[in-house]
Amino acid sequence: MPNIRLTKPTIAVLETLLSATSDSPAWGLSICRDADLGPGTVYPILERLADRGWVTSYEENGPHPGRPARRFYELTGTGRQWATDALQERRARRFGLGLAGGAS
Repeated sequence: MPNIRLTKPTIAVLETLLSATSDSPAWGLSICRDADLGPGTVYPILERLADRGWVTSYEENGPHPGRPARRFYELTGTGRQWATDALQERRARRFGLGLAGGAS
């Protein structure tokens, strides 16, 4: 698995991308909104993820009156697996260290 530093902002972006669907794809500003991060944080993360093959992007097709075309971002098949594994591993490490949320 390529080495991605799982900072809180990166985790928020990955979780947003994991929750996107083909019916409701993620685009730049929607990722900013859903991850509660600014574009100066989100776009460099997306670029790093794309450089490592975790994310692909494509431009919106069809009409988009009154605004520029959106650029949609989605996890690749491999990226989805890597992201899922990385987030699970991180949660397991935190749980193992007693840093996870309260006990049930």
